[in-house]
Amino acid sequence: MEVVVGPSGKRRWSDAYKGRVVAETLVPGVTVNEVARRHDLRPNHLSAWRQQAKDGKLAVPDLAGAEFVPVVIEPVDAPSAITSTVAIEIIHGGVAIRLDGGTAAARIVEIVHALSGTS
Repeated sequence: MEVVVGPSGKRRWSDAYKGRVVAETLVPGVTVNEVARRHDLRPNHLSAWRQQAKDGKLAVPDLAGAEFVPVVIEPVDAPSAITSTVAIEIIHGGVAIRLDGGTAAARIVEIVHALSGTS
């Protein structure tokens, strides 16, 4: 176990440890409460770590039996000649970005990556 107890008595866990514990919650049939009990954690701490992983702020290692949803971004072969009058709205936290419906998919991907802090 990778737990450091500071002078105030608060426990601190490494990101690698947090990621491994979060991965255990991704196994079908396993509950957050069950994993929290097994690691002597509060379920709300583990839920916060899961949110960090969803936000891309915590790396989660592969774990046998864990289920992940793959993200696939396909390259755009050629710009589409079809334009849309529907606006595109990207909401991230308190930020809302509205784009013209004809915005290129590659540009939308760039914006999403910039918002999520990935490259």
